[in-house]
Amino acid sequence: MNTMTQPKLFNRGSKLWIRFSMNGENIRKPLNLEDTKPNRKLATTQIIPQMLLKVHTGEFFNNEEKNKIPLIDEYIHKSFLMHKSTRTASTHNDCIGIYKNHIKEHFGHIMLDKLKPSEIKIWQNTLLEKGLSPARIHTIRNVMTLMYKDALEDEIISKNPFTLVRTPRISQTKVYPFSFEEIQKILLVTTGWVKNFIALAFFTGARSGEMIGLKWEDIDFERKQIYIERTIKMGLISSPKTDSSIRSIDILDALLPYLKNQYKITGAKKSYVFLNDNNEHLYDIKRVRNTHWKKALEKAEIEYRTIYQTRHTFATVMIENNEDILWVSNMLGHINSTMTLSKYARYIKRANKDRAIFLQKIA
Repeated sequence: MNTMTQPKLFNRGSKLWIRFSMNGENIRKPLNLEDTKPNRKLATTQIIPQMLLKVHTGEFFNNEEKNKIPLIDEYIHKSFLMHKSTRTASTHNDCIGIYKNHIKEHFGHIMLDKLKPSEIKIWQNTLLEKGLSPARIHTIRNVMTLMYKDALEDEIISKNPFTLVRTPRISQTKVYPFSFEEIQKILLVTTGWVKNFIALAFFTGARSGEMIGLKWEDIDFERKQIYIERTIKMGLISSPKTDSSIRSIDILDALLPYLKNQYKITGAKKSYVFLNDNNEHLYDIKRVRNTHWKKALEKAEIEYRTIYQTRHTFATVMIENNEDILWVSNMLGHINSTMTLSKYARYIKRANKDRAIFLQKIA
């Protein structure tokens, strides 16, 4: 015999829900009604009595089977489709990869409403033990958090378990800029397109994917401008990460000879600025970083730092020399100057302004 506690009304947001216990199992169901006095009366006088009647006739269990809560593995793919049009191709594929590599094995077989906070905590600790950074775990969590938000909006579940579990503390990425002497050493030990690529990184502050995605049609030597219109990550070509990232940046005099040298290498192809041995665009910064960049630092006898520190170097050099913060912000593709200042304000020191600073120090 089935045992059922008396159903009780509660609200989530502006909607009415009902909760009760069935054979010892706690159940929450949306009524798809606004939380108003007339609807509460309707629920009390009609919906709940009908529900009790269906329990006794067995009809309730047939309906429950039809309205069964989906597995995480089932609903996550619906979530991916819902957000595909608002994500870049690389972000969309990254989300799918995150699910396959870090989530599916742990949670794919669990029903949406059965995932417990304790299981999330254990999962996060497992990711930390594998060597993933808190920042990466935060990115991985976002895939699940958004899926649960979708499920809440669809009124499939009544709560998001991820809101009950803290993300591992994220330490701010250390800004560890290169000195002028170090920049010079790196450029001295590199040759060919690698030298030109690294110079572009230091003298523009552009993101790696943006540099890989550059075509010669984006370079205007006459106006001394570079137009950032695409990025490449894991072989996928997409738009830059934000609207502000689609921008034009200045070609500083220090960079000009390196761009001209690169034109001699790939300019005749009228394709991407940087090409591999098969005359195709570079696949991903990881390959550049793990081979050419790492070797360059070893040859220059400089402690290893990520290639992203070239971006920090550009920003700090310009800000230390009291460059216009709006100009620096545009060069970096930040949403606004507030974002730039929040990261680099401590490097503001002197009042002189000289955009030829690299020429003076490195020429």
